[in-house]
Amino acid sequence: MKTSDPSVTAASIPMRTVGPILFSGPAVEGEVPVPLATYETPLWPSVDRGARVSTVSGGISVVVADDRMTRSILVEAPNAAEAVDARNWIHTRMEDLQAVTAETSRFARLIDLHDQIAGNLLYLRLEFQTGDASGHNMTTKAADHILTWLLRERPNLTYVSVSGNYCSDKKATAVNGILGRGKYVVTELVVPGKVCRRYLKTEPARIVDLNIRKNLIGTLLAGGLRSANAHYANMLLAFYLATGQDAANIIEGSQGVVHATVRGEDLYFSCTLPNVIVGTAGNGKDLDFVRANLDMLGCLEDREPGANARRLAAICGGAVLCGELSLLAAQTNPGELMEAHERLERKA
Repeated sequence: MKTSDPSVTAASIPMRTVGPILFSGPAVEGEVPVPLATYETPLWPSVDRGARVSTVSGGISVVVADDRMTRSILVEAPNAAEAVDARNWIHTRMEDLQAVTAETSRFARLIDLHDQIAGNLLYLRLEFQTGDASGHNMTTKAADHILTWLLRERPNLTYVSVSGNYCSDKKATAVNGILGRGKYVVTELVVPGKVCRRYLKTEPARIVDLNIRKNLIGTLLAGGLRSANAHYANMLLAFYLATGQDAANIIEGSQGVVHATVRGEDLYFSCTLPNVIVGTAGNGKDLDFVRANLDMLGCLEDREPGANARRLAAICGGAVLCGELSLLAAQTNPGELMEAHERLERKA
C-alpha cells in the first residue's frame, strides 16, 4: 500500500481521560474530563493530580483575552520609498481589505494588520477571526485574494510569497506573543496551603521560589524567547493529538509565562498561554475519536461562531495549568520526579 494513501495511519497513540478538572468561569464552568494522547505515560497521573487539586481548591478560572489567526503576505517594491508609500496607502484601505476577505469565507473577518519594511520588501501581517476553525487555510485563502487585489491596485508591487514568516506560523518568535496568534488564554488557581501540603506534598513558598529560579531565571540564562514555564508543550501536544489539532502549533503554543505568588497561607498560580491554536471545525475533526472527544468536552454545541473553539482553548489552558503545577510541585522534592518516571514507565 502506498504511503500517500489517506487510509494509511501511524501507530495508535495511547490516550486516556484525566480529571475531571473543575473550572470556575468565566470561559468554562463545571467539571470537565480531559482526553490526553501521549507516549509519556507519567503525564496522565501528573495532570490528574493537578485536576484533583482544582476540584478541592474551588476551580480554575480561565479568561480568553484575545482570539485571532494571522497570515503575513510579502511583496516587493522598486525601492524603500515606494514600499513606505504602499504601506501608508494600504492602511487607508481597511474596508476594501475586509470586503475582499468577506468574499472568501462566511466566517473569516479581517480585524487588524501590521507591517514591517526591510529594504524594498513590504511584509503585511493580516489578522483574522476565523469562527470555530483554527484558521490556517481560511487565512491563507483570504491572504491570497488580498494579494491579488493588492497587486492589481498597486502594479508597482510584485509578488514574493503568500506567507512571509511575519505571521509567524509554527516558529518561536516574539511577534506572536506581542500581537497574538490563536487564542490568548490566561488561567488562575488559588490553592489553599493545606491542599498544597496534602495533595502536592510541598509548601506554596517552595513552588513560588522554584518558579522564579527555574522558570524565570533558568529560562533567561538559556536564552528562552517569551517563555517561562516548565513543560507547557507536554500537555499541549497530548491535548492537540486527542482533539484533532495541528500538533506542530505547539511550537508557538509552548511559549508562555507561569506566575506564582504566596497569598497569606495560600498559593496563587497562573499560566498564561498567548498562542493556543485550536479549532473544533476543519481538517481532522471528522475522525470518530476526535468528534467523541470534542463532544465530551462540550465543544460541539450550537453556539455562536467561535464560541466552541474558545471553550476548547480554555479547557486546554486548564489542562496545562494542572500539569505545570503538578510537575513544579514534584520538582521541589528531591528524587520525586525520577521515582515517578521509573515506577510508571519501566517495564517488568
